[in-house]
Amino acid sequence: GPCTECSCSSEKETDKDISNTKKKENGNRLFVPKIFFGTRTHKQISQITRELRRTAYSSVPMTILSSRDYTCIHPVVSSSGGNRNEMCVELLEGKHGKSCPYYHGVNKISEHFAQQSAHRMCQAWDIEDLVSLGKKLRACAYFAARELMMCADIVFCPYNYLLDPQIRESMEINLKGQVVILDEAHNIEDCARESVSFGVTESQLRAAREELDFMVNNNIRQKDHEPLRAVCCSLL
Repeated sequence: GPCTECSCSSEKETDKDISNTKKKENGNRLFVPKIFFGTRTHKQISQITRELRRTAYSSVPMTILSSRDYTCIHPVVSSSGGNRNEMCVELLEGKHGKSCPYYHGVNKISEHFAQQSAHRMCQAWDIEDLVSLGKKLRACAYFAARELMMCADIVFCPYNYLLDPQIRESMEINLKGQVVILDEAHNIEDCARESVSFGVTESQLRAAREELDFMVNNNIRQKDHEPLRAVCCSLL
């Protein structure tokens, strides 16, 4: 059965439970850390949530953080071969006089899970389940997953969501005082290298060198651009 030290328990907390739980510094409100479960691929998240569904913790509040490539349900953006992140931002900002109707329905998904939890009908779900629900409710699955993180006890995500500081900041992930589990952690080194690496073609390097030549020759921030030009030349 469920243990007595997490939100899946219906029993009253004992003194031992309270002593094992951190308290916030600014008051007596109990602080229960979240579990951030990092995996190498999105496919592994599907396997883990399937196993979670078979345990006594299947009803614990959870969410899955993933990219728009997996969760966007906008018919134009999701079917586009372009940069979905940029297209999404343009819709949210209304650059072309259009906005995303699915973004405004994010709260529908949160309310759906809240009702299921109230009736003890919650079960661990996968990205595909969230996307299907988003299409049914006409609500953005990408932003709904982020909103669900606020009240989730378990947050599943790829490694780079936890390792890359820029992604952590954009996703508003705060790991201080939280529990972090890394599945198959021997892959962390490769993932860390990928996070701070990028590839460029020779034509891109030549184009960059030409632009830097122009900057230096026209006395535009020479001290900054000369070292960059030297790097491009040495790589070429």
